[in-house]
Amino acid sequence: MRPTAGGAINALTRFSAKVDDGQMMRAFFYILLAAALIFVVIDFREIAGQNAAAALDPANPMSEPVLPPALTTGEPEDAPGEVTTDAETLKQAIRFELQPGGVMLAKGAIDPGAAARFAAEIEARGEYVKVVQLDSPGGSVSDALAMSKLIRDRQLNTIVEKGALCASSCPIVLSGGVERTVAEGAVVGVHQIFNGTREKLSPDMAMSEAQRTTATITRHLDAMGIKPGLWQRAMETPPDRLAYLSVKEMREVGLIRGAEGVR
Repeated sequence: MRPTAGGAINALTRFSAKVDDGQMMRAFFYILLAAALIFVVIDFREIAGQNAAAALDPANPMSEPVLPPALTTGEPEDAPGEVTTDAETLKQAIRFELQPGGVMLAKGAIDPGAAARFAAEIEARGEYVKVVQLDSPGGSVSDALAMSKLIRDRQLNTIVEKGALCASSCPIVLSGGVERTVAEGAVVGVHQIFNGTREKLSPDMAMSEAQRTTATITRHLDAMGIKPGLWQRAMETPPDRLAYLSVKEMREVGLIRGAEGVR
């Protein structure tokens, strides 16, 4: 026998009579909570989809090879000195500040767009800048290369002071200096390149990109007077580790250069 609407209403009325107000309120609350969770899941999926689309966008500035910032939880070799700069400061996008004596301090991670900001600072203050002082865990390869080339074009010197870090792609910037100085107690390190895009590349594409980037960096370092040993050391070191460079190594590969060299 098919139930009628009236029968259903009577059954609901009898059920309600057996349930106290507290139980009804709890049931109503759980219904509202379930509805809210459904909408949250829908919103999350939409946001995730938008983010995924952005990650695959060829214009996305992070879709490029990078030397990941050297702030790792891995187990690198013992550092030759202590980095005294606050780790949180090094994680922030690189900032440029003109210091007394014509020193331009470049501190922080080399994010995509760093080279354009650096060029703007040099254009605005170029006549005062003589030295670029580096304190950076590295980052974007293309920005590091552009900064290095501009430093050489402007005939500026580079320096890493005691307690500062210059790792990952930062030594590429350091290489641009006409004279390159690394203070005793400074920390300089290198490691392998890393594909910065969140898009999963095929093995062939990843290999091609790595080879292209390696050729670009090698060519630049050669033009800056750096011997192949520096990049060979980098390529031997996984991207979540650091190969710290001794003064002897930096002299041998030509990363230290000029009248002062080490001080």
